[in-house]
Amino acid sequence: MTSLTSSRRGFVPFYRRYTKTWIHALATAGLTAFGMLTFAHRGFAVVAVAVYVLPPLILYFRGADVSGVESSADGTGTSDVTSNSKPNPEATAGVDTSDEAVAAKDSDEPTETTPAKKPHWATAETPTDRTLFDAVATAEGAYAVGEDGVVLADDTTSDSEWQVLLSDGPGADGNTLRGADTTADGGSVWFAGNSGSLGRLDSETARHTDYSAPSGITDNWADIAVSGTDDDATILLVNGSGHVLRGRYRDSDLAWVGPTKPGSGSSLCAVTFVDRSVGYCCDTNDSVFETTDGGETFREIGVGGVNGTLTDIAAIARGDCAVTDDDGVLHRYADGNWTPTRLGDDPLRGLARNDDRVVVCGANGVVYERARADSTAEWERIVTTANEFRGVTVGANRGIAVGAGGTIVERVLPESRGNPSDR
Repeated sequence: MTSLTSSRRGFVPFYRRYTKTWIHALATAGLTAFGMLTFAHRGFAVVAVAVYVLPPLILYFRGADVSGVESSADGTGTSDVTSNSKPNPEATAGVDTSDEAVAAKDSDEPTETTPAKKPHWATAETPTDRTLFDAVATAEGAYAVGEDGVVLADDTTSDSEWQVLLSDGPGADGNTLRGADTTADGGSVWFAGNSGSLGRLDSETARHTDYSAPSGITDNWADIAVSGTDDDATILLVNGSGHVLRGRYRDSDLAWVGPTKPGSGSSLCAVTFVDRSVGYCCDTNDSVFETTDGGETFREIGVGGVNGTLTDIAAIARGDCAVTDDDGVLHRYADGNWTPTRLGDDPLRGLARNDDRVVVCGANGVVYERARADSTAEWERIVTTANEFRGVTVGANRGIAVGAGGTIVERVLPESRGNPSDR
């Protein structure tokens, strides 16, 4: 990134990055301090405004790169991801503004004045303001789907930003997409939604195929789960009528079996695969169902006694799954028992798990995460700039939460590309 990058990309992206730096925090503290002195002389009002306004203007017109001097969470619990909000002036107390300290902030190496960089959640710039409902992440890229059939993609192997792959769905009919999943090898991404919408995207070529209205069904698909490989995959679709439709994709040929009804007919809201055989789905009547034959048959395993309505499900092994509800509770299934954990009072909308992390997103723009292996650890609560989340995914090197207004907030590792908004 050259010194003129900020100027070339415009003031608004530059200012978003600037608001996350210690320089902005110091300017805010100055504004507050001189503002309090206006009771002694009104002239301090001019000084206060100058202290706050001049730094970003000077840095911008000089083409300065502020991406290397971002503030970070202190690691003591809750960390706030901010892009347009002003930091707490108290957080700047004792900040070392010497040239050595600035140089240390620009370095990736831990120093005595700068702790080692930690994974953090950062708001990404997106090309849409349409609500996003789900996302998937692979080793090579990430995808998000949502309102009016929009499909976004982000290539993790380059410095590209999120781009629109489809603006109106696989059938070019503008039907909203509700769920997305990828094959185990990441070779293809499948997505489904309203009015029977169903599509497959080739990850390498970015070409898509429309498979909408499978078996002639045009109901609204609430979610999709995929297992297997790019050329040999099993697909499960669930809908509001309590039906599961099972498909088998082999060498461009897609055949369907069903639909079947695992439960009483209550609306199924989420489905997931562990492998080719084991999978789980849940409905809005507190029921979770397990399959061990790739979706041919299901048996009910719980939950029961839920105060809210189930919203999402995730699993990493047979007998090890979890569901969220709209009462702020996560329910974990292990060793044949269900254990509830209250994460908050607001609805939980999305749940994702892998071998390392468990990540939950709330309707109020909050992300909860914890190391999966450490069941005794406290959940970390991260407040983001999002107003409302609708879905979340976690991959090997990143996590992605999506929601209203085209919001994408990413969990970025220190050795990855840095803040999404800096690209």
